[in-house]
Amino acid sequence: GVKCLEVHQPKWFLAENVGGITSANEGKAFAVILSEMKQAGYNIVAHKYKFEEYGVPQARHRVVIVGIKNDLNAKFTVPAPLKTKVSVGEALKNIPREASHQELTKQSKNVIKRLMHIKPGQNAWNADLPDELKLNVPHARLSHIYKRLEKDKPAYTLTGSGGGGTHMYHWEENRALTNRERARIQTFPDFYNFSGSKESIRKQIGMAIPPKAIEIICNAILSSLYKIQYESVVSNIDVDKIINNQ
Repeated sequence: GVKCLEVHQPKWFLAENVGGITSANEGKAFAVILSEMKQAGYNIVAHKYKFEEYGVPQARHRVVIVGIKNDLNAKFTVPAPLKTKVSVGEALKNIPREASHQELTKQSKNVIKRLMHIKPGQNAWNADLPDELKLNVPHARLSHIYKRLEKDKPAYTLTGSGGGGTHMYHWEENRALTNRERARIQTFPDFYNFSGSKESIRKQIGMAIPPKAIEIICNAILSSLYKIQYESVVSNIDVDKIINNQ
């Protein structure tokens, strides 16, 4: 990415990664990334966003780095969160019957029985399951395994892949979400069609950056370039401090 910046010198760029990028290799990797981006000629602003605060019906926390070329003298600031959050129940309302990617996931009778015992917000580990429906997986306690959504809250983080129990589960119906419902949680519009197999589409959706959140950030970048004021907050990542301490 840095090589691309050095060669093509775009006026601005945006980079996204999981929150763990800040602590990779004891934080040394992140310091190198920020330093090399800055040396490529950019004013860098990094922030760990909680996307549920930006219109996304999902608790998804990601680091976004924005860089604007130094010679443009434009100052990007982190756009302020929205005042309201969107629940998953609201997000999944009124999906048109003709919308694509609504195929149901095939589930065994045991999975359906297991889901019948799991309440909204619970998972396979903290639900009161009969012995014959408990998972026999030693040393594995991932909280999202067969976890049911809570209708009045944003969803938990949607993943791009995984085996049984990782597909995200409806709060009321005993089933996994469809890819269209997953796309809704990622804020893709209903007219957007993905290509590939059902599992490939699941991965595409889960690995994506939610369009609604990135729209807000990109609009803030454009406002910065055109010197248009907007409501903002202080970044929660001190770029200069991280670079200087590497």
